[in-house]
Amino acid sequence: MIQLKSVSKKFKLFNQQNAIIPVIENANLNVNPGECVALVGASGSGKSTLMRMIYGNYLATSGSILVDGINLTKAEPREILEVRKRKLGYVSQFLRVVPRVPTLKVVAEPLLSIGKPEAESLEMAEALLEELNIPKKLWQLSPTTFSGGEQQRVNIARGFCYAFPALLLDEPTASLDKENRDIVISLINRAKNKGTAIVGIFHDQHARELICDREIEVKKFTPDRNGSDA
Repeated sequence: MIQLKSVSKKFKLFNQQNAIIPVIENANLNVNPGECVALVGASGSGKSTLMRMIYGNYLATSGSILVDGINLTKAEPREILEVRKRKLGYVSQFLRVVPRVPTLKVVAEPLLSIGKPEAESLEMAEALLEELNIPKKLWQLSPTTFSGGEQQRVNIARGFCYAFPALLLDEPTASLDKENRDIVISLINRAKNKGTAIVGIFHDQHARELICDREIEVKKFTPDRNGSDA
């Protein structure tokens, strides 16, 4: 479902005499349906860069990144947006939404964007918000006013509202108490059981042990230590 072939990334620093900084080199990775792979490594090792390349926020310098057979390194912007709409979800650490949009519609947006009926979409959003312990009195308010933990749970609800075939998770259990962390772990395992391919960053070792099938040390994809994983 997710496949990286000989992926490399270099950044050019235009404000520093066009210095070239190699970050990722010769990254190879396959993630199958129903599998969760954790990217591990020290801060600055390239985990977030790799995730952003898979999502299409960063363009790989070389190599190919395929999601359900679609090569995002060659895709047009409209094709990348379509992949994000129907094939590849992303739950980031931070909530980024249009201000003043009610929480219920923020969560339902992935379903509404593909043409699902509004009533069905809102019903699914309500179920997830309830499961993630977001009080009903908050559902018609903008989540931009919520606490950090509440915003994170809204982000998770939105990411799981639509059953994406592939999913990227950036610290989904960070800053959550044990009860809500266990709920998120349950959501992730349910998605795996339905065949979702997952790549994630999980600093929470306990969560990794309960969720992940494999761990990939990203340092082996940095220029001073090459490697591959199939």
